Amino acid sequence: MSALLQRLQRLAQLFGVAGAAMALAVGLMVVASVAGRAAFGVPVPGDVELTQFGIAVALSLALPWCQARRGHIIVDFFTQRAGARTQRALDAAGALLLALMCALLAWRSAAGAVAVHAAHETTMILALPMWWTYALLAPGLALAAAVAALQALAGPRGAAPGPGQGDSETAPR
Repeated sequence: MSALLQRLQRLAQLFGVAGAAMALAVGLMVVASVAGRAAFGVPVPGDVELTQFGIAVALSLALPWCQARRGHIIVDFFTQRAGARTQRALDAAGALLLALMCALLAWRSAAGAVAVHAAHETTMILALPMWWTYALLAPGLALAAAVAALQALAGPRGAAPGPGQGDSETAPR
């Protein structure tokens, strides 16, 4: 299972890079739109549509990498004095809940893509097919579900912490 988790973590890293590239592209487009509006009175057509779609996709692509790095915020006010075994069990339960939620969202995003495609829905300004965005959300959510599920299975058995846990980048529990 460790080898599978490592492969998923590498894939999650690639998804994270793609998400960062998408966010960068959206940021550059927003700058171009604002500059175009200020200098020439002409923004990038459909900038709001493109920003909404781009950031949604960027976030879904970054989610698996965040989970692989165990980078989600943990509020441990009530559990900070619990033993290591209890904390691992709670972390595993949290990972399982995240896996279930991401799997549900991936399924509904894919189903939404099919429904929106069948309805031929497009954006108002650019007339882009809306199913594209739904379809692009599903892979990141599905990968996040897979990573979290494997972490949940490994967690209670005392598996080693993931990258980023216990190093100088993250605060101790």
